[in-house]
Amino acid sequence: MASFNKIVIVGYLGRDPEIRYTPQGTAVCNFSIATTEKRKDRAGEAQDVTTWFRVAAWGRQAELANQYLSKGRQVYVEGRLRQEEYTDRDGARRQSLEVTATEIHFLSPRGEGAPGAPFQQPSGQNDDDVNSAGRPDEEIPF
Repeated sequence: MASFNKIVIVGYLGRDPEIRYTPQGTAVCNFSIATTEKRKDRAGEAQDVTTWFRVAAWGRQAELANQYLSKGRQVYVEGRLRQEEYTDRDGARRQSLEVTATEIHFLSPRGEGAPGAPFQQPSGQNDDDVNSAGRPDEEIPF
């Protein structure tokens, strides 16, 4: 039987994306996404529980994420979840989870405008430009 690893996140960026390039010139963009859900505590009071996800996008998708995303913007990310091991400053071995993005949809406009407002195609781009999902911009469903 085959195995499957897929995660879908809809949340808000906690900080501006950071882009860097590998020695081979491949772009990689890192950002964090927060999701919030309401849960009741033991006393029955509603509490907001926030979960943070670290995300890495690669190639053209990384460049688009860096260009159009910013802190506070809403985004949809599909990807693969992977576990990393590292050694912290104190020498202790740690593990963390990171999402490697396979698809990104920008749900908030870049710059000014309220979340959910229509996406504005940047000037100087034509309909042959593709979005992060590899489809022409006119196919973006918002």
